[in-house]
Amino acid sequence: MSFGFSYIGMIWLIMTFVPNIIWTKNQPKDYEKYVGNENKVLLALERVGQFIVTPVALLFSDFNYKGWNIWLVVLLISFLCMVLYEIFWIRYFKSEKTMQDFYKGILGIPVAGATLPVFAFFLLGIYGGNILMIIGSVILGIGHIGIHLQHREEVYGPKQKKKMPGRMIFGVIKAIAIFIAVIVFGAFAFFIAGRNINQLKRFIRYKDGVNEQIYVKLTDQEEYITIAGENANNPVIISLHGGPGSPTAYIDYCWQDYLADQYTLVSWDERGCGRSYYRNAHIDPDNQTVSFDAQLADLDALVDYLRGRFSRDQVIIIGHSYGTILGSRYALAHPEKVSAYIGVGQCVNERNYFGEVYSYEDALAKALANGDDTTELEAAYERFMADMSLANLMGLREKVKPYHPQTVTKDISTMAALTSPIVGVDDVRWYALQIGALMDDTRMEYYEELVEKPLFGYMNDFNALEMKDAYQMPVMFLSGSCDWICPVGLIEEYMDVITAPRKQLRLMEGCGHSPQGQLPEEFSQAVREFLDAP
Repeated sequence: MSFGFSYIGMIWLIMTFVPNIIWTKNQPKDYEKYVGNENKVLLALERVGQFIVTPVALLFSDFNYKGWNIWLVVLLISFLCMVLYEIFWIRYFKSEKTMQDFYKGILGIPVAGATLPVFAFFLLGIYGGNILMIIGSVILGIGHIGIHLQHREEVYGPKQKKKMPGRMIFGVIKAIAIFIAVIVFGAFAFFIAGRNINQLKRFIRYKDGVNEQIYVKLTDQEEYITIAGENANNPVIISLHGGPGSPTAYIDYCWQDYLADQYTLVSWDERGCGRSYYRNAHIDPDNQTVSFDAQLADLDALVDYLRGRFSRDQVIIIGHSYGTILGSRYALAHPEKVSAYIGVGQCVNERNYFGEVYSYEDALAKALANGDDTTELEAAYERFMADMSLANLMGLREKVKPYHPQTVTKDISTMAALTSPIVGVDDVRWYALQIGALMDDTRMEYYEELVEKPLFGYMNDFNALEMKDAYQMPVMFLSGSCDWICPVGLIEEYMDVITAPRKQLRLMEGCGHSPQGQLPEEFSQAVREFLDAP
């Protein structure tokens, strides 16, 4: 929820109040005799709903236009409801102004004068992701629509009952429709409530620190970062996501909040993906500027920006998966700017997908030891070796997976995304692009061209075991013990060949490739203990 004036809310309120003011001088004949029969409970609910909806519509900028995206459909339907509401009033004002005229439906919508604005404000709450508006409009709807349904029955009398077969069929259809509506809108309300609660918690917690989602000019592009921390004077941690092209800024709060008392935490959508991609899509729609060197230069610009803004000589870097390649190369190249490096699911040898081959060979050995039929496993491997496409890679991983089970099966990442206090439309758009790529070969090819290909040359030749890396800051490799995407065995080999003032390999037992999403509190504690050590 974002405080601020909402011009959309003001327009909706004007469209509601103006015809009602005119109506006070054009009430239906005999209307006053019906008012005395109004249910006092429904009347109280109506007043409470009005008391919530009216100020909320004006005081939260969540309802303002957010650009062309899928959520715009919700706003347009809400606006359509308000347009129909105005048509309802125009028709009434041109009529004889009887009670029958007042309660005449429109497009089959009963008591349209009550139903349409309530539904419009409810949809506005969905569009803006504002639980106060949703709750207020539901309360308003129960009271306002309930009162007018009561009046309508008094005017027209009870509906004639249909014959039994028709009544049963209609009843079943109506029950199913209501059930689906309750599930769908209930789910929206649940997740929006979770998001608003998280927003309020962060607003309170970080009121004296920093809590920002901003675009910063890095080299030649504006790129997206999030910053959160209780005290702006704390050391700065930069989190580098994996993929490549899999930004996690909108869910990183699930582990970063455990460290925000002692550190200022920054997440970044790297060049060519997520919000950074959409910010620059008008000038680089095909990711022509994306390369490993370009991302490395962007990272250097980000580090300098944060060092200057927070008056720090150095920052701490935490990389995950692909982010460990970016982070480790940066830490080695700029030791004067990095006080500590943490690799989560450290990439060691990516040359010709060596890590995947390593994982496959282990799975094959286990399958043969179990006496399993390895035909499909070996076929998936052969397909991948013949064509190292993303589709074949995912197919190979699916066959290897049963031989590398994780004992920690929970993962809060999905719930963290659905209730994220900072998730935005472009986060959803990018995630939908990735999911679409997994479901369709054409989309997969597009995604590979857009994200994988610009970085493939560097990644496919990366082998840290040959580089004799000499870190000049403390280093920790933090991995799930069941991570076979970046196998622990290779990380152990890498530990043996690097030098560092202090180095540590810590395994989170039973976790896979993303322990920060599986056991976020334990993960954050491991980071804290490493950084606190002398």
